[in-house]
Amino acid sequence: MKKRSNILVVDDEEVIRRGYARTLASADCDVATAWNGKEALAALEHKSYDVVLLDLRMPEMDGMSVLRAIKEKWPDSEVVVITGYPSLETAKEAVRLGACDYLSKPVAPNEVIHATHGALKRKHWALRAQPASSTSAFESRAHASPA
Repeated sequence: MKKRSNILVVDDEEVIRRGYARTLASADCDVATAWNGKEALAALEHKSYDVVLLDLRMPEMDGMSVLRAIKEKWPDSEVVVITGYPSLETAKEAVRLGACDYLSKPVAPNEVIHATHGALKRKHWALRAQPASSTSAFESRAHASPA
């Protein structure tokens, strides 16, 4: 039996959250939603998400701050930024902070599925590239050499 992917949709617009959730559920994903950044970070504290679909403009905490926090605390979660206010500056900043994709609204259902599957593939290959041991070669040498 294939493991279902865990997706978190973060957007302050309910119609967007519900639409993305419905689309991804039909693509065999387990989907949770959060209406702002603080709620998203609280959700991540309780459960691991493979992909986070993240809006940039939200109340209380903007998407870039959320992206930064996700990549610091949960670097294995891939983040797809989806914004209604795209700009070259925010796209470059999002990628610099670790987003794997950047889309501008409106986003069609097939684009949501495509971006999510792309993020899942990226995560899969990143995990395959990691060494089997959680200790890096540098750390192994550092512990083995006399101080």
